[in-house]
Amino acid sequence: MASGGMGDGGSSRGVGRSQHQENVEYLYASLKQVYKKAFLPLEEYYSFPDFFSPTMSDNDIDAKPFVLLLGQYSVGKTSFINHLLGDRPQGYPGSNVGPEPTTDRFMAIMHGKEDRVLPGNAVAVSPGKPFRGLQIFGNAFLQKFQCAEMRSEILESMTLIDTPGVLSGEKQRIGRNYDMSNVCKWFAERSDLILILFDAHKLDISDELKTVIEGLRGHDDKIRIVLNKADQVNPQQLMRVYGALMWSLGKVFKTPEVTRVYISSFWRREYAAAGAQSQILFDREKDDLFRDLRDIPKNAAVRRVNELVKRARTAKVHSLVCACLRKMMPAMFGKEKKQKELLANLEIIFQAVAQEHGISPGDFPDAEIYREKLIRWTGTGRNLSSLPKLNKELVKRLDDCLANDIPALLRPLAMGNEGNEWERESMNMIQQYDQPAHSSAFDVSTQDQNEDALAWASLARQAAGKSDEDGDVSWEGVKSLHRPAKHHQPSQGGHFDREQPGGARGKLQAS
Repeated sequence: MASGGMGDGGSSRGVGRSQHQENVEYLYASLKQVYKKAFLPLEEYYSFPDFFSPTMSDNDIDAKPFVLLLGQYSVGKTSFINHLLGDRPQGYPGSNVGPEPTTDRFMAIMHGKEDRVLPGNAVAVSPGKPFRGLQIFGNAFLQKFQCAEMRSEILESMTLIDTPGVLSGEKQRIGRNYDMSNVCKWFAERSDLILILFDAHKLDISDELKTVIEGLRGHDDKIRIVLNKADQVNPQQLMRVYGALMWSLGKVFKTPEVTRVYISSFWRREYAAAGAQSQILFDREKDDLFRDLRDIPKNAAVRRVNELVKRARTAKVHSLVCACLRKMMPAMFGKEKKQKELLANLEIIFQAVAQEHGISPGDFPDAEIYREKLIRWTGTGRNLSSLPKLNKELVKRLDDCLANDIPALLRPLAMGNEGNEWERESMNMIQQYDQPAHSSAFDVSTQDQNEDALAWASLARQAAGKSDEDGDVSWEGVKSLHRPAKHHQPSQGGHFDREQPGGARGKLQAS
């Protein structure tokens, strides 16, 4: 017999209010202050939301972990959620299950005191819910978004996101009045786990599903594959189905790592006769997936810090690129011609910024996407001369935060300390941001740390990078990077060698 779901018996809550939970709450409170004092000023100064994601609110930082479910229609996404929630006969509020495309909207399933369904426009402006950023997709999308609230122990520690079945062929062009891929990307950025479901009898990847999956690039560590309804085939057929699925995924995922695949049937029914011989396999796979889901709340705080560090690195690169583009624009004549030249050679600009400021090439966004955003930004009556100058103070404040304060905040989670001393130190750190000259409240290298804490500190330090002097460069110096010579070969460790004689740094001329 198929094993039951997590439900209320899954006990994702843990035992009582632990010291770890208190540490997590203090971490979230500190991260809110850190973001407002070190991250937000730089994002606003360089119009970060116009190029990447909207600024974060308090609810975005301390929101419960998201679990996003994607897949084509009738692969069992809604049935999977109902199974997790205990297989209530009526399902979660607003749910509908059937062989046809039944879920025609995005549904956020959250914990609530009573069963109810809230409309999207009301949810997007609700101060207590982390969905304000969805307003950028307009009323056409918000009419296809709802929030279902119900009592469930598992929902006390996470939020489940049910999505419409991905369409194929002509239906995907006429059936959506919003950008499905960008909406999924918005949820993916905020999710701790992304489950892509496939039916054992429906392994094809439509054009829209391929576009959605490609939009998840950069979140590969969150993605898991679920081969659902596996009991409908016998073991020999299952082996072939699994091989065909991996072949299809290999054409979409451009990574050498193999994505974890869970094989089972996620509902409270007897396994079909065809898959009865694989019952032990199905039960173990189901237990593995439920174990991963139960571990999400434990790792949510660390993942939230990880996402903030990624955001900070992106914001820093964006600020340096903007400053470089502005510096290369002429003061008076020929602006339009120079702007076209700079946009066409954006990859060379990235190389120049990487060498001048010691930034890893892997921190830069996709040049083609970034070029499109710059073109759209300049299409509103502005040109690259309108970009802000390099603000060394804001960049240094962000660097100091990543190098010192973030590792210090992570220390109690890594060490398992009582946290009282850490709470006082955190408050001291927050007060430091209110001083005219920012200085770090900690020197983590002087702390008595164990091996795990050092690992956390190393993780955040590697994310920080080093701020350099103002990158005042000339266009001729930057174009020299494009010459096929040894001057801009990456050094060992992935960074460009800034001290290499005759390298790009030597060719960059101060303006």
